[in-house]
Order: sequence, then structure tokens, then C-alpha cells
Amino acid sequence: MKSQYPFNTFYIVGISFISALGGYLFGFDFAVIAGALPFLKEQFGFNEVQEGFATASLALGCIAGCLLAGRISDRWGRRKGLMLAAAVFFVSSLAMAGAHNSAVFIAARFAAGIGVGMASVLSPMYIAEVAPANMRGRMVAINQLTIVIGIFVTNLVNYSLRNEGADAWRWMVGLGAVPAALFLLGVCWLPESPRWLAKTGNPALAERILNKIGGVDYAADSLGAICKSVVGDTAVRYKDVFRGAVFPVVLIGIGLAVFQQLCGINVVFNYTANIFESVGFSQDDQLKQTVFIGLVNMICTLVAMWQVDKLGRRPLMLLGAIGLTLLYLVSATLLKQRSAAASWSLLAAIGLYAMTLAPVTWVLISEIFPNKIRGAATSIAVLALWGSYALLTFTFPILAKKLGTYTPFYIYAGVCLLGFLFLKFRVRETKGKSLEEMEAVFSGH
Repeated sequence: MKSQYPFNTFYIVGISFISALGGYLFGFDFAVIAGALPFLKEQFGFNEVQEGFATASLALGCIAGCLLAGRISDRWGRRKGLMLAAAVFFVSSLAMAGAHNSAVFIAARFAAGIGVGMASVLSPMYIAEVAPANMRGRMVAINQLTIVIGIFVTNLVNYSLRNEGADAWRWMVGLGAVPAALFLLGVCWLPESPRWLAKTGNPALAERILNKIGGVDYAADSLGAICKSVVGDTAVRYKDVFRGAVFPVVLIGIGLAVFQQLCGINVVFNYTANIFESVGFSQDDQLKQTVFIGLVNMICTLVAMWQVDKLGRRPLMLLGAIGLTLLYLVSATLLKQRSAAASWSLLAAIGLYAMTLAPVTWVLISEIFPNKIRGAATSIAVLALWGSYALLTFTFPILAKKLGTYTPFYIYAGVCLLGFLFLKFRVRETKGKSLEEMEAVFSGH
């Protein structure tokens, strides 16, 4: 919808930010392992395979959470799904903190992944369904902003706890209960998605929410478009999204999700200690690098939020893919030479990723699917994302041990080059279009 409507910006930003607190939980659990891992390796005696599995167990839980999210959100609504995600994360954070052996810790981290996986599907999807078209990119990018804030704050906390003894990791992971509780309280205030309400036979309530977002005319125009797009809808099964005209769009969503993870940047977040140990950094300096990484990540995400509705999705994605290709080649060379300068090229890669692939992938996944399959298709795309993340984080310590820390970055450079070609030939621009107009944008694929 165009900007002539009297949008209630404060209300839109408020509900988007509360929903995006699910991203903070992702950022927390994503970053906390980097600080906790040196302590866990010492306490539980992890080898490289166990280290990879302990890190990847979050992603395996996320896969389960993605499968649950689509069904729960389509049957009971986006809001109740977000509430369940917050509750699961709250309980699992306390369970991780109290773990007395590696099996319990990994099981609790898997459970945390269920909450994170649900939120990673539902938070951007909810925001995309409540935000007007001219604001949607920035609002969905709030989800990425809360992720990077979660990473930065968690890295700061990890660094401050580094000298608290062998059990410092318990405080690191247990503090996740605090943002989970705040998220749960905030979701109680959220309205339900008007698109879900219209789809499930409650257009009157949907119209009231749309009216609060953009006024009477916006509500009437939006509701008409929504109802037209969902007319004749029946219950969507997961196998339905792989059929007919929607199948090529689903493949694009899966391709975007897989590329965002296999591009390799998340090994820098999760294995900061391993990477910088290989060039001679002390444990204190390794944890300090996580703080620098978090700060660069947060600042560059703010730049992305400013530009995503101006430059558009596609140019930012193409820039990220080709830029990471070059930066990885430089980083691999410097790591092979055991040069401390690798920290600068990797920080540059983090910054570029934060401005491009990190937020824009979530924006695209939240908006490219037709209304009638959005819940199931988004779940499948994010499922592919978490599966790729599990593969990436499980294999890195094994590859680094056998082939050297630098070798995986040559592989990631090749992935980024392939990703650039995929984006150039398969992904179209979606800037400024309503979710209903998006179906026409991708109908030619």
C-alpha cells in the first residue's frame, strides 16, 4: 500500500519490535556458545566432533521448531505460536544452566533450538503480515536488528564473565531466561495477524486491526485484497507447497535460506575462539574479538535497515554475495599465513554480511510466498536454513582440524560465487509491493 494512508507508525513499530524479540533469543543462543565453548570443552572434555555437535544441536532443535511453527501458526494463530516459543526458550535456558553432564546440556540446547526455530519462522512472518508495504522491509529488518543486539549484548556479558571461574558458562547460558520472560510478556499485548484472521473466517476483527494500523481506507483496501487472495483456500499440507505454480517460488525461498547459511559467515560467530587461536590470540583476546564482531554486526545492520526499502532487496543481496567471495579469499590467505590481519578481513566480512545477506534474506523469505501457503512455505524455507546451519557448524571444527582453519574459507568463497549467480538469474525485486502483489511478481518463475 502507498504512503497516502495515515499510518500509525508508533503502533506498527511497537508491535514489530515486540514480535522481533524472538530474534533476540536467536541472537542470544547463537552467540552464547562462542563464550561458553572454551569452558564446556574443559569441563566436559569435548573433541572436535562433540564440539561440533554441541554447537549444531541448537540448529537441530530449530528444525523441529520450524516444523511445529507452520502447523501451530496456521491452526491457532501467529500470536499463540510466539507465546509458546518464548515459554520453551525460558525453560530450556534454565535447564542448560543446571546441566551436570554433556548429554543434559546438549538436550537442553536442542530444546532451546525448538523455541528459536519457532520464533525464526513466526517473528518475520508476523511482522510481514502486519506491516504496510512501504514499511515492510524496515520492519522485518527489526527482527535482524534484535538478533544482532542479542549477539552483541551476549558477547559483552560473556566477556564480563570470563574470569568468574569454571562455572562461568552456567551464568552465560542461564541469563537467556531474562529476555525469554520479557518476550513472553510482550507477546500478550500483540494483536493477531489480520491476514490470519481473514483467512480463518474473522474479517471483522482483521478490519479493526488494519484500521488501527492505517485508517479506514487502508483497512478497506487491504482487507479486500487479502480476502481475494485467500478465496477458496483449503487447509494446506506441507506436500502441497511442492506442487503446481507455487513450487518454483518455494525453491527460491529454500535457495535463499540455504545460501544465507552455507555462505559460511556463522562459523566466525560460533567459532571465534578456534579461528583466532589459530593465529596466536590468547583466550582473553579471543573473547574480546567476539565483542568487536558483535559491535560491527550491530552497526552494519542499522545501515541495512536504512537502505533495504531504498536500494531494494536484490542489489543488496548481489553486493553481499560477490563481496564475501573476495573477502573470504583474502581471509583464507591471511589465516594460512597465521597473520593477525585476518581479524580485519573477517570483521569486514561480518559487516558486509550484516548489511546484505543477513537481514535481506529474512525480508525476502517473509514476503515472497502467496498468502494461501505462507505459513507452510515459510516453515520449509526456514527449515532448510537451520538444516544448512547445522551442517555448517558441525563440519567446521572437523574441516579445520584435518585441513587447517583457513581451508573452509576457500570453500565458502566458492559457495558465495554460486550464490551470486543464483541471485542474479532467479531472484526478482520485491521492494514496495504488497504481499498480495507479490504473487504476480513471482508468477513468471
